[in-house]
Amino acid sequence: MIVRLAATDSLFANPEFWVAMSFVAFLALLVYYGVPAMLGRTLDSRAERIRKELDEARRLREEAQQLLADYKRKAAKAEDEARAIVDNAQQEAQALAAETRKALQDTLERRTRMAEEKIERAEAQAVSEVRAAAIERAVGAAERIIRARVDGDQGDVLIKDAIAKLPAKLN
Repeated sequence: MIVRLAATDSLFANPEFWVAMSFVAFLALLVYYGVPAMLGRTLDSRAERIRKELDEARRLREEAQQLLADYKRKAAKAEDEARAIVDNAQQEAQALAAETRKALQDTLERRTRMAEEKIERAEAQAVSEVRAAAIERAVGAAERIIRARVDGDQGDVLIKDAIAKLPAKLN
């Protein structure tokens, strides 16, 4: 029995044992307050929002591709009309075909650029919103954890310091 007490005393005197017990207690507190579930819900909602934004970007891309296909069909139709005009009046048809091709190409390029810019803006907005949501969640979680662990002015100083350093660490 003395041997067992000596082994038990050495266990309680071991600082690594207390560090491990503190870590287990911290994890238990996190589970008790539902932090893993909250993080899961947050990540799920963020993933759903990103999925919707990506679906919208895909829809916009498909719409742009449809517009491009429509304009290609129109270009083919314009070329057929140009051939018929060439049969009637060679010189007039050549001038008309060149003018039509240039106008069509300008329109296609402009529409394509507009569609690409619209997609780029949607992607940039999605990235910006995801980044802002991540920063907001991280700040909120850090603030709650620090408030739970540190009291008074020291906690406020730590929170302000962490918030100031957060954007640099995320980029």
